[in-house]
Amino acid sequence: MTKKHIITIAGMPGSGKSTTAKAVAKQLEFRHFSSGDLFRSIAKEKGVDVLQANLNAEKNAEIDYLVDARLREIGDTDDEIVVDSRTAWHWIPQSFKVFLDVDLLLAAKRILHGMDIARLASEHVSLDPDEYAHILQSRLDSENRRYKALYKIDPNDKDNYDLVIDTAVISEDQVINMVIDGFQGWVNQKDAK
Repeated sequence: MTKKHIITIAGMPGSGKSTTAKAVAKQLEFRHFSSGDLFRSIAKEKGVDVLQANLNAEKNAEIDYLVDARLREIGDTDDEIVVDSRTAWHWIPQSFKVFLDVDLLLAAKRILHGMDIARLASEHVSLDPDEYAHILQSRLDSENRRYKALYKIDPNDKDNYDLVIDTAVISEDQVINMVIDGFQGWVNQKDAK
């Protein structure tokens, strides 16, 4: 399998996937794609929030299939792109695969602190961090059931990744630098073969 200049970033909600992916893409002058944004956009078109879309997707995989088709297409046709997605590592195995980890209570606090009012209202988000952490866990549980049923994969299994970073204990800039350094080492290792 030929490695490509593609970085896939997965991880826990609130771990900094999107922020990291955008910053890494900018520094490397790569494009950026977010499957979460695509999923939210499709859910919005269907008139449901993200949690409800996840629960609905357990019975009807239509949204998952649309997102997954786009991820496979990126893996087949693109290069020099950073993708933040819970499953891109699976659909783009020739990518440099990163997992960002964080405790869900800290994740809830981060998300609530950074989320705009319109998104809070549209996703029916609780402003209580403990309650929101439970909502995040429900969303993760729903996603994990779906991915196991549909593809027999576990996006939280850290053995799937080339690099795992706990974003609770280091700065955003450190995370970005670790991803770029890890990717460049991975590319150099590939080129040396």
